[in-house]
Formats: sequence, C-alpha cells, structure tokens
Amino acid sequence: METLLGASQVTKRFGGLVALSNFELEIPERSITSLIGPNGAGKTTFFNLVTGFYQPDEGEITFRGRRIDGLTADRITRQGISRTYQNIRLFANMTALENVLVGLHPRLRSSWMGAVLGTGATRREEAWAYREAREILAFCGLRGKGDVLARNLPYGDQRRLEVARALASQPKLLLLDEPTAGMNPRETEEMTRFIRRLRDELGITIFLIEHDMRVVMGISERVTVLDYGQKIAEGPPREIQNNPRVIEAYLGRGAAEALEEAVVSAGSAGAAGPGGHAGAGAR
Repeated sequence: METLLGASQVTKRFGGLVALSNFELEIPERSITSLIGPNGAGKTTFFNLVTGFYQPDEGEITFRGRRIDGLTADRITRQGISRTYQNIRLFANMTALENVLVGLHPRLRSSWMGAVLGTGATRREEAWAYREAREILAFCGLRGKGDVLARNLPYGDQRRLEVARALASQPKLLLLDEPTAGMNPRETEEMTRFIRRLRDELGITIFLIEHDMRVVMGISERVTVLDYGQKIAEGPPREIQNNPRVIEAYLGRGAAEALEEAVVSAGSAGAAGPGGHAGAGAR
C-alpha cells in the first residue's frame, strides 16, 4: 500500500526539553496504526505537529507525497487530515447538529455576502449541510440526538460526536487521541468496532494514540512505540507485545526484569513438573 503519512527526522524542542527526536514514521493508506508509549513520551506532540498546531524544529512531514510541515492547521484540514482530542473539546453549549456543522465548514463555498443576501446558492448549500450533518450523526450512532446540547449527551456519545465533527471535513486520515479514555468495557468495545467501520466502510486511514493495550492489540495492524521522544520499537502488535524494550518502557527496568524472571521460572516449572520430571503433571 502507498504511504499516506510520512515523517522523516522530525525533532521538536520546547526550550531545553526535546519532546521528539529524529522521529521516523510511515503510515500506509487504509491502515490502522497505533502510537503508544508512557505519559510524556511525545505522542500528542507528534499529533500536534501533523495537524499544524506545532511546527517541527527539524525534519519534514509529508501527506500524500507532499510536505505539510509549515502549513497552518486550517490548510492541513483541507488537505484531508482531521483529529479528535484526549480531553473532549466539543462546543458544549451548541447542539450535536451544530457541532457537526462547524466541522463541515471547510467543505462550504458560500461567501459572507451570499449569507447576508440570502442567495439561492447559499440557501441550497445550507440545506445540503443540514442533511449531511444529520447523515453523519446517524452513521456515528447519534440518530435523533441532533437537537441535544453537547454537554447533555452521555460521555460515550460525546466521544462519538467528536468523531462525527472530525468526519464532517471528509478526512483521508483521522487522528484519534485516546478515543476510549474514560469508557467502561462495553463502551470501549463499541468504540473499537466503530473505529474499524471507519476504515472498512469509509476507507479512512486511522492513526490513534491509545493506552488501553487490549484496544491497541485488538485493532492495530502496526504499532509504533515512543519513549522520551524516541522511537524504540515498531511492528505488528504481537511482536510489540513481547518486545523487552517496550515492557521496560512501561514497567521500568526492575519490574521488567522481575517479570522476565517470573516467566522463565514458570516455564521451567511447567517443563519439569512435580518431582523434577519433565512433562510430569501434564494432561
């Protein structure tokens, strides 16, 4: 598959702190890729670089073969990249429908003059926008909730509404920052299935930050691991799950060594069995 998003030697500093160092990444089109790592590893910093909130100090970021580092956030959105946030950032005092209409703005062509004069073209586009917003809400499981204020929606629905607003700009690449944070197991399972639908039915490439390893290992085709701003591992989920450097980054060296010793000991005990005979106790 062709590379949709690429990062080459990307470095970002905040004063004396190097938040991201010589970071390299390639995300294939129509894939689901996860970016994981301990808190403070640089994950959200990279999301902010991709979406134009920050600019890299070194390196380059490409989207569909063209450089996007240096572009403003609105221009990057129009290129086909959208995102959600770790902490929900809805317009709380606006309805669900109005939140999605905000997301549709990059696709609208009417001018302020057309709005003032109420031209036929403007009225037709407005009617289309309302229909489109309702269809997006329905796809996201929010049918019939368009008139509800965002702040009055249940937590899981607020997460879905944030995705709906991101979908309104018709992204080719959707960045999800901890989409299951704060969800109970049932909500997490529903969100995981929903993310798969975004890729399978809409053809959107998914790039997510997630701390729930069950979600990461269950949905990702490729996982990239950051620690202290540096990539320490990359590969299929099963390979990452068993990577000693990844285990150490999450648990610390001492805990990782203890875990490894426990696994080795358990394996030895199972092989020897009671009485020291290999295979004893096996059924």
